[in-house]
Amino acid sequence: MATAGYGYYRSTIFLAMFVGYTLYYFNRKTFSFVMPSLMEEIKLDKDDLGMITSSQSLAYAISKFISGVLSDQISARWLFSIGLCTVGAINVVFSWSSTVAVFSALWFINGLGQGLGWPPCGRVLRKWFEPSQFGTWWAILSCSMNLAGSSGPIIATVLAQTYSWRTILSVSGVSCVAFSAVCLLLIKNEPKDVGLPNIEAAAKKSKGGSSSDESTLSEFLLSPYLWLLSGSYMVVFGVKTVCTDWGQLFLIQDKGQSTLVGSSYMSALEVGGLLGSLAAGFLSDRAVAKQGMRVYGNPRHFCAICMMAGMYASMWLFRVTVTADSSQVWILSLGAAFGFSSYGPIALFGVIANESAPSNYCGTSHAIAALMANVGGFLSGLPFSTIAKHYGWEMAFWVAEVTCGVTTIVFILLRNIRTKMGHVSKKAD
Repeated sequence: MATAGYGYYRSTIFLAMFVGYTLYYFNRKTFSFVMPSLMEEIKLDKDDLGMITSSQSLAYAISKFISGVLSDQISARWLFSIGLCTVGAINVVFSWSSTVAVFSALWFINGLGQGLGWPPCGRVLRKWFEPSQFGTWWAILSCSMNLAGSSGPIIATVLAQTYSWRTILSVSGVSCVAFSAVCLLLIKNEPKDVGLPNIEAAAKKSKGGSSSDESTLSEFLLSPYLWLLSGSYMVVFGVKTVCTDWGQLFLIQDKGQSTLVGSSYMSALEVGGLLGSLAAGFLSDRAVAKQGMRVYGNPRHFCAICMMAGMYASMWLFRVTVTADSSQVWILSLGAAFGFSSYGPIALFGVIANESAPSNYCGTSHAIAALMANVGGFLSGLPFSTIAKHYGWEMAFWVAEVTCGVTTIVFILLRNIRTKMGHVSKKAD
């Protein structure tokens, strides 16, 4: 088996995770995809819809954090496969149901299963790919969400013309359950499981260092860089969510633009975001390949700082230059620029949190950073809308803009602090 080499295993493992996570994301959104046809059969008001979707969001935030911690303790391939099987099974049972209470309970369990998907992916990628490739493959894998999110509504709409929403959910769920077995067979936690030298061990051996970079929990949690990274992630994700959730209303209510321009702005933002994620992964990998990983300062920092500065600049231009007379091309260009500049750092913070942590806490590190990002997402909701209610959209977006700018400056000033979390040998220093 080992003679197949890294190339075979990397391609099969990555393909299995890509298809698997596409199914994860599709089955996360199936309720939204079939909502129009479901509401023709079952009467649901806005509160009912909110309860169902919120139950999933709450469970997902909890589960993703727990899963990140668990991915350091148990098999990543089992965690990924169990989650996918659970998500599929819940979709099938959901198709048999007809009441709001049951829908909400099942979608909560769906959210718990969803949280088991991404953390194992990050751990497997770190074990199978060199640091100079990690960011690129992380970004490409995250495109599975864009694929499912963009194609899902079209697929569901086309199928709904012929089949019922129950059939669509059943088939989607069965596909998940079946592919979870494939993932269990194809995904391997690390090279040594198939008789190949582990990437991290080989890299350290070639540098004459120890093959282990494990640390205690207290050493890891007391790393200042963990909290700088998590705080920056919270702000960037929160500001991104502000623009995706409220940018359309700001354009329509304050800037005098049409609903069509508002929706087009959102589409441009997402397209820019896809390109930004890929560019951030590729360019930061080039920096890692050229400079190598260091104890002080991460080669990916320059890319992250440039993109965070781009976020601030595009927000400032959006707030100051857009009026009722602005051209649609200019507005869409600003949307694409903001998407490019915001999704890039979001991808990079996940990569950096994973690779800067000790090998025995890389999942936990990403879990903490992602939890802080969810806090940012929460703050972009009711607290932000309260500012807009009392002081207007202009002031609310100014607050988000300033917060982004201050965070960028702090990140620039602290770019050369010790980025290797946990214990570092004196020889490495």
